[in-house]
Amino acid sequence: MATGDLPLLDSDALGQAADCLRTLAHPARLRMVQMLMIGTYTVGELAAACEIARHMASEHLRLMQHCGLLSRRQEGRYTYYEIAEPHLPSIMKCLENRFGAPAQ
Repeated sequence: MATGDLPLLDSDALGQAADCLRTLAHPARLRMVQMLMIGTYTVGELAAACEIARHMASEHLRLMQHCGLLSRRQEGRYTYYEIAEPHLPSIMKCLENRFGAPAQ
């Protein structure tokens, strides 16, 4: 089958996809996404769960938000993060299927 017959994404779309996949490609970010698929969390809660400094968690969250994967909302002095990309759980399910069930 010739590639002209396949519904291929254009180069711009592939570039955007690669950028988002690069953004996800970090163990702490993947852990944060796993947590955010369950509920909303603050930077401090995510940092503690990932065993990283709060400023590092903020940077990871900022990168994922910039890519459109996450959103945030302010409640008083707390900022809560949540999944913004509706396809992100499917991506995580693919990773879990490939690399094993999530730890309990």
